[in-house]
Amino acid sequence: MTPSDGRRLDWILSPDSRPAPQGPGAGLIVGVLALQGDFREHRVMLETLAPAKCACLADLDRLDGLVIPGGESTTISKLMTAYGLVEPVKAFARRGVVFGTCAGLITVATGTVEGFPPTLGLIDIVARRNAFGRQVFSFEADLDVAGLSGGPLRAVFIRSPWIERAGPGVKVLAEHQGHAVAARQGGVLVAAFHPELTHDTRLHGLFIDMVRLRRKGAWGRVPSLNGDSRRIRRSSSNLKAYGHQANRAARLTPNFPGDLAAAAGECPTWRLAIT
Repeated sequence: MTPSDGRRLDWILSPDSRPAPQGPGAGLIVGVLALQGDFREHRVMLETLAPAKCACLADLDRLDGLVIPGGESTTISKLMTAYGLVEPVKAFARRGVVFGTCAGLITVATGTVEGFPPTLGLIDIVARRNAFGRQVFSFEADLDVAGLSGGPLRAVFIRSPWIERAGPGVKVLAEHQGHAVAARQGGVLVAAFHPELTHDTRLHGLFIDMVRLRRKGAWGRVPSLNGDSRRIRRSSSNLKAYGHQANRAARLTPNFPGDLAAAAGECPTWRLAIT
């Protein structure tokens, strides 16, 4: 089924994209959880690394990697529960690679300082929500990220969390003002900021590298998490326009996945943006 104007059915997720069929992600299948938040921006960035299309819940079993984007963590949690995605995503994480950014970091954590929303427990960290302040205090900063060559990474922080505690199996990749803001453990990568809002693809490239390594069987399942953790030591740009866009998307999103699926005549509840 093709729209009358000839566009892809999933054009709104990544309009005017420029896929790179021979990019570093060629041959991999990587999805972006498109429930709420800036899944489109992740999709556009991933399309510079690999070809892309849109898939539905049934395709979760064939993914190699999954991005859980920034947005509003309580909304994402509620929608995952409503659409029956909690257990399937947990099962996926036992064999695939998960990349959580901002609200996605909260979603995959073992818990939050505040005690809500419910989290998936995919990486042994405790997150503090809105740790850097309200939306008016959003900012950008240059970060030295372990494992990334080419100099500092420009990071966009919008109502971002930080990692309050990290278990002994977690490798902290970056800190800002003494707080951990990027980390990895097994097949889970997290960032407290929005790497998809810049033109720097290196962190997504690291995610793709992790996906490829796991697909080759270079390392196994995510290790079991435990209660041991260590406390990370504690010690501006005006992004209101993006904030208004994100809030508008949050209002529209509950109906959007179903509307898009209805247009496709399949997958009547939600969709993944697949790379």
